[in-house]
Amino acid sequence: MSWKDKLGLVHIYTGNGKGKTTAAFGLAVRMLGSGGKVIILQFMKAPDVYGEQKKIAECGAVIESFGLPKFVHGKPEPDDIEAAKKALQRAKEVVSSGEWDLVVLDEICVAMGFGMLDVGEVREMIKNKAPNTELVLTGRYCPEELFELADYVTEMREVKHPYQRGILARKGVEF
Repeated sequence: MSWKDKLGLVHIYTGNGKGKTTAAFGLAVRMLGSGGKVIILQFMKAPDVYGEQKKIAECGAVIESFGLPKFVHGKPEPDDIEAAKKALQRAKEVVSSGEWDLVVLDEICVAMGFGMLDVGEVREMIKNKAPNTELVLTGRYCPEELFELADYVTEMREVKHPYQRGILARKGVEF
């Protein structure tokens, strides 16, 4: 029996604290270091903006970013919703394919929280996951009804953050 035969669990990293994507990317590096195949689909992040995107690809992961080069504040616009739906369609293909040892769906929970994706569709995608694919969902606002499908649920809780003192996101730390 191969170590890959023991894969297949579902992780959720959610909450209002920093570190959800960072934890998922750390797991991706661990999987790559063990010889696994990794794909990361980013739901709310545009390509070539965040420091981790280029480096994780250099390490051997496939990364596909579906976000638009703007932030979604409040009510998403039709093009934001279309981008999220395109990402979900790709995620359904990837998650069920059995080709990947680790699939990270970065910020999918935010897309659900903003009403850009149907939670029922995401539930079905999780249920149709290939048996030996480890799956990670990240982002704030994860619907609690997904917790029952997960093997790991980690909530990052903000206790203190520099933006409370007016310090904005810094390259290399927050993006």
